[in-house]
Amino acid sequence: MRFPWYVPAALGGNRRYGRRSRISVAATGAVTAALALSIAACGESSSNSSEVGTFPVKVVTAQFPAKQRLGETTLLRLGVRNTGRKTVPTLTVTISVGGKEGYNSKLPFGYRDPQPGLAQPDRPVWVLSARYPRVNGSTESAGAETPSLKTFDFGPLKSGATAEAVWKVNAVRTGNFRLNYEVGAGLGGTAKAETAKGTEAGGSFGVQISEVPPETVVTDSGEVVPAPKDPTQANR
Repeated sequence: MRFPWYVPAALGGNRRYGRRSRISVAATGAVTAALALSIAACGESSSNSSEVGTFPVKVVTAQFPAKQRLGETTLLRLGVRNTGRKTVPTLTVTISVGGKEGYNSKLPFGYRDPQPGLAQPDRPVWVLSARYPRVNGSTESAGAETPSLKTFDFGPLKSGATAEAVWKVNAVRTGNFRLNYEVGAGLGGTAKAETAKGTEAGGSFGVQISEVPPETVVTDSGEVVPAPKDPTQANR
């Protein structure tokens, strides 16, 4: 689902407002006023020129364990720096499991089972923990909801600023997977994020999830944590 966070107005919001206003004014017979309001609404909708153009960014942090275990909780860390002179209007991160099944799934960490007749064809590879993603070091959730469950909206990113987000996930399916991520600069498709080389900002992780469950211990407080490594095995 964090930097200067906000949830931007949905695309077409101004147009819906314009339609409601025109209906209200028309009911009173003030046709000319309705026309003026319609023009004003269109002008307001098109005035968001900051959502247009290309914005240079750099992925400065990209961490996700290559080897994981079924039932193991891991962290995905992605940090993005605005290397341009203008504020990125809306920093977005879109996450998808690689392959056709992952592309077709509505889940960011899931795949779409091709079997016909399934009531719920979207199945998770990882389950995203509640109140995540978060800004690194913060206890508050970040990444506003968008029309796509795969896309997380982190709001504007000022010139020179860095946004580092953390997703906490739990592996629930074994196998070899590729997790892709794409960095964007807006939700309307008119603003794009690019690297210094002019390529799309993003990348992927190759991950192997095995069936061997992680070794855990229960602390005095009742918390289940990974078992400490044997010091004699630490350098092997």
